[in-house]
Amino acid sequence: MKKKTVLLLVAALCITMTAGCGTGDANTQKTATENKTESTESTKSEDQKAADAVAALIDAIYVQERTDETDAQCEAAKKAWDALTDAQKELVEGQYADPDYFGRDTGDASLDDPLNQDEIGDNEILVVSFGTSFNDSRAKDIGGIEKAIAKAYPDWSVRRAFTAQIIINHVQARDGEKIDNMQQALERAVANHVKNLVVQPTHLMHGAEYDEMSELVEQYRDKFESVKISEPLLGEVGATGEDTNKDKEAVAKAIIGAASEENTKLSDDEVAFVFMGHGTSHQAKVTYTQMQTQVTALGYKNVFIGTVEGEPEETSCENIIAKLKEAGYKNVVLRPLMVVAGDHANNDMAGDDEDSWKSMFTSSNAFDDIQTQISGLGSIEAVQQIYVSHIADAIK
Repeated sequence: MKKKTVLLLVAALCITMTAGCGTGDANTQKTATENKTESTESTKSEDQKAADAVAALIDAIYVQERTDETDAQCEAAKKAWDALTDAQKELVEGQYADPDYFGRDTGDASLDDPLNQDEIGDNEILVVSFGTSFNDSRAKDIGGIEKAIAKAYPDWSVRRAFTAQIIINHVQARDGEKIDNMQQALERAVANHVKNLVVQPTHLMHGAEYDEMSELVEQYRDKFESVKISEPLLGEVGATGEDTNKDKEAVAKAIIGAASEENTKLSDDEVAFVFMGHGTSHQAKVTYTQMQTQVTALGYKNVFIGTVEGEPEETSCENIIAKLKEAGYKNVVLRPLMVVAGDHANNDMAGDDEDSWKSMFTSSNAFDDIQTQISGLGSIEAVQQIYVSHIADAIK
């Protein structure tokens, strides 16, 4: 009897101990899981805080006004970005900030010349552009125009200015390349005792950008012996949509020739060429209508002028698609009607988002083949020579 009782007691004790140990293990495991979850959430929170701090720094330099703090802000934003992990960089999201601000590869900035040197001399040609943060396009398109002008006028110093401070800050923060804004460029000319100044805008037309540039130049007119402002690429605007001129004719021939040369898939007769401009609410928007008049007058029934902003209204993507459908075209070539192949060309025209022109043409299910040619006007030699001729007219 005693032996049996002892065995029963031992068995009961083992059961009790086992149950107790099991409960302890479960509690320990639960605590460890909770701690791990809290640790993960804490890490995520810290990652987001780091990303948000960089987003705030980017938003601070995404502005159109330069201040005494701009250089330090650009440097701080890049330094903070470089300190992030790859995972943290993907979390950067602000009012304007995103991972592409610093992370997108747009080419080698060292191939571009900001043309901000001193020792200018008596005569300066200041080439004024809106600007682009796409390094390849800046060197090829804007740089192409500047080089052509420098070659044509060896006795003049060619310098650069951008009107978009947002772009200037982007390039400076990301690549360390400093480009003068308009005021800096004019102050540099004054400090260098320039006597004769010719301002050549690379803008397409007498639009808002051209007007703002001209107003600033007028404020400096008495600082020089002579100041001349050359015509933009497409020359005088004209009164109606039917007005054309020699500049519009030359540009039309140049862009159609370049697009045709790159069209290697099909014969030109089988293709509708669509040139996408920016568009504007400025009264100069009639220029786009005039360009359509011009290409039609040259006999090109398969060339259409559109705009990202859809101003004028007939140039919207929806209306261009409707025109191509009505004309029966099944093959399309999209190409920018812009000096640089920058953000608009790469994203609004050829991007993969559903609101890009390529995507909208594709989703219409009306076309068999859609090509995109990402080339700016500034890389076309014939276009470069139009700017050269405008300077000649201004100097005369």
